[in-house]
Amino acid sequence: MTTDFNTGAARSRSLGDLFGGLAADVSGLFRKEIELAKTEASEKLDSVVGGLELLIAGAVIGIGAVGVLFAAIVTGLAVLFKTMGMDSTAANSLAAFIVFVIAGLIAWALIARGRAAMSAANLKLDRTASSLSRDAAAVKEKF
Repeated sequence: MTTDFNTGAARSRSLGDLFGGLAADVSGLFRKEIELAKTEASEKLDSVVGGLELLIAGAVIGIGAVGVLFAAIVTGLAVLFKTMGMDSTAANSLAAFIVFVIAGLIAWALIARGRAAMSAANLKLDRTASSLSRDAAAVKEKF
């Protein structure tokens, strides 16, 4: 029962009014769910961007394996191997291979971490799915 403020008399709401109110409530609920999905998707996108940054860092380090710092290490190892009696070509090759393997492992670790951050499990909209499930159950209870 509602009170008609113009006459002060009490009257019942019609079935059409009740269904109209229910439709408005359900419509508002789904609008809020869409807003939640947008917010959660934005958070997941931030996570993907962070993973992409790690992938790029890993790639830069992988490419940098042939850079000046690594060249100095290769030279140092080659000199060590030469003092141990190796010929110059073998010493240079072995030193370059050792540095390549170490730099490659570091690059692989960064890339693996970046890929993990971008995995499908991290992109699920868990809160939205849970909320939609609860809302669907609530709507079923009303009927």
